[in-house]
Amino acid sequence: MLIQGLFRSHPSQKYKPYTPINLPNRQWPSKTFTKAPIWLSTDLRDGNQALVNPMTIEQKTTFFRELVKCGVKQIEVAYPSASDTDFAFVRGLIENNEIPDDVWIQVLTPAREDLIRRTIDSVAGAKHAIIHMYNAVSPTFRNVVFRNSKEQTLDLAVKHTKIVRQLTEEYTQKYGTKFIYEYSPETFTQTEPDFALEVCEAVKKAWGKAGLGDERIIFNLPSTVEIGPPNHYADQIENFCNKISEREKIIVSLHPHNDRGTGIASAELGTLAGGERIEGCFFGNGERTGNVDLVNLALNLYTQGIAPMLDFSELQNTIDVVTACNDLPIPARYPYAGELVYTAFSGSHQDAIKKGFEAQRSRHEECQIKGEPLLWDIPYLPIDPADLGQTYEALIRVNSQSGKGGIAYLLKEHLHLDLPRKMQVAFYQVVQEISDREAREMTVDDITSSFKHAYHFGSGYKGRLSLRSFKISSLDSENSKPKAGSDQESGEEDDIQRRFDGTVSVDGVYRVIRGKGNGPLSALLDALRTHLSLDFAIREYSEHTINDADEGENAQAASYVELVSATERKSTSTRQSWWGVGVDSDIARSGLRAVLSAVNSAISDGRELPELKLSVGFHSRSSGQEDVASVIVNQLGLELPRRFQTAFFEVLQRKALEEGGEISIDGVTQLFKDTYNYQNNKPPAKIAMDSFTLEHIDSNRRSLSGTFTFFGGASRTITGSGNGPLSSLLAALHTQLTGTLSIRDYWEHSIGEGSEVRAASYVDLVYEVDGESSKKLRSSAWGVATDTDITASGIKAVLNAVNDLDIISKK
Repeated sequence: MLIQGLFRSHPSQKYKPYTPINLPNRQWPSKTFTKAPIWLSTDLRDGNQALVNPMTIEQKTTFFRELVKCGVKQIEVAYPSASDTDFAFVRGLIENNEIPDDVWIQVLTPAREDLIRRTIDSVAGAKHAIIHMYNAVSPTFRNVVFRNSKEQTLDLAVKHTKIVRQLTEEYTQKYGTKFIYEYSPETFTQTEPDFALEVCEAVKKAWGKAGLGDERIIFNLPSTVEIGPPNHYADQIENFCNKISEREKIIVSLHPHNDRGTGIASAELGTLAGGERIEGCFFGNGERTGNVDLVNLALNLYTQGIAPMLDFSELQNTIDVVTACNDLPIPARYPYAGELVYTAFSGSHQDAIKKGFEAQRSRHEECQIKGEPLLWDIPYLPIDPADLGQTYEALIRVNSQSGKGGIAYLLKEHLHLDLPRKMQVAFYQVVQEISDREAREMTVDDITSSFKHAYHFGSGYKGRLSLRSFKISSLDSENSKPKAGSDQESGEEDDIQRRFDGTVSVDGVYRVIRGKGNGPLSALLDALRTHLSLDFAIREYSEHTINDADEGENAQAASYVELVSATERKSTSTRQSWWGVGVDSDIARSGLRAVLSAVNSAISDGRELPELKLSVGFHSRSSGQEDVASVIVNQLGLELPRRFQTAFFEVLQRKALEEGGEISIDGVTQLFKDTYNYQNNKPPAKIAMDSFTLEHIDSNRRSLSGTFTFFGGASRTITGSGNGPLSSLLAALHTQLTGTLSIRDYWEHSIGEGSEVRAASYVDLVYEVDGESSKKLRSSAWGVATDTDITASGIKAVLNAVNDLDIISKK
């Protein structure tokens, strides 16, 4: 009773510790790996017997093919005497020529003559076969399970080894099969070391033909059940290797199980101690806690610069086959193969990985120039996932513990945006707030969607303001006149001011705005200040190029802008700011989009913006030509060129004066239609076109032929040629008109989307004709037209302008 009470209070007392081996001069601790061992997969035998639902023949065949594909050269395929299914599977592999010439199949048998005969029958006709016989030799099995003495246990092994020898020799002579003999003293680690050695010496003698190379006998020394730490197993292996005779004629094979969770360590230390071959399963399947994992072992060698002689370059395919055949999942944290093993959630880990990739990219560029090897050295990643056929997509995942570095890495990988550090901090707060609120992992889609929503990035995430069209022109700083050769470069400030003319959607209403500044961005900010009372200043600006697979041909610019309130510009750096981002193939448009992105963030508080109101007249100060142009673009979809805006504004002012200084928005629209015969369907007063055709004369010239009516007369066909449709039209008109027509300005854009899209064309046409005393008379007119065909749109615009001029017919 006292003893039982002691066991209850201290249950550890009922377990017996392992007995260490006295090995004072052990060598394995100072050795290192130099090459891969021989790999034996026992998935189809030891692994299969441990499954709740053993594999079908079809599943075993699929698994066998995957093992061959991965480069396994020795495969234990079955326990043929255990079932007709196993026997049929082995016969099917042989008869269907599934076994490559360099692959040895292995079959397992206990030390029983009838079962040995059945086992050897199963491999008849195979080119290479390993016959693996075992019997348990430990005290527990001798005394409890089989009730055999040491002598009886040894005699059992010797007797049946001789039977294996006799039968394999007969089958070699009959079928030409080449055999290797493997013997396992089962429960080796629980057996007295000297007795295990005695049994193996007797088996080797009974076999009688151990030689070199493929003639070597295999002694498989299993850690059938782990009963001690891995260093004890290594001691047992080194002790066996030191004492067995004719060591050069023996392959020492290891067969660790994982009862203590140290199967990998046992196999690795056992190899250093003299083991040359390892038996195991892919991903550690097997009885109880499983056999040692061959994938894990092989990839451990890989990360030490040693070729494992197994191919896992498509590891996910291997995972899919194994899990489908075994009907067992692989844990998310399982080495190399788990879903999360290449994933970092911690902010500090993510930042280290991000910096590691950036540093490695630069280091590899230098190594390529010097011809040095491109070594892998990334924090927290002992192996390159790409070597296993994996992507970098899941390297960094985000939850409430994640940091800005990881989030920035994901944005760079998936949106190709390399955020400035301060913007990383700003967006990190957005993600952190969502993750804390929802208490879950943020997926890549969550993060990219949050970014697009926060910064109004992308077509589906427009804010209150969006850029429709714009033009940047240069102004002479002294006289503010347009200067020839205007450009659209962004970010450069010099003594030449830029002017921004653009159309912006404001809460769904198009507004034409205009401003000037030292560069395109400051000009846009001036336009927003003038027309929408939005007063901001730029505190930080950066940009980079987004290259694509076309080596820069379709490269885009990414711009980042931090805005602050202009009224607080000189206050401390802790004042509120708003970040914006823009991407475009045009650097100026990219920067402008970034400014509007930041402004949208600033006005997301719902503040009211000035509405479009008209009060037009020579003395009115409330509406300028930009407001009038805004009416036209909203009512008719026409984005008038700036000089056209000026011309129509003068027409509008005269009309407003006639009507007492005020005119409605509808009145402005109707006046535009009447003035430029737009959408009025009134027949032209002077020249009408019935039809036209356009042909290519050569690569540079065109010929236009059309049917026209002049001044209400009969239709006639005229022809003209030029370097384009419009110049060809003017050449044709010159055959009928006195004087010269020339195009001073031309502009076009599209209206609508998809199948409803139309072309809008604008022409400023100049007409010169001789007057009295040989003095040239010069007049001009604007024409506008739309059509589904851009050529027809331009031709109609020219004719509308012609009909507004006092042209003179030659006849």
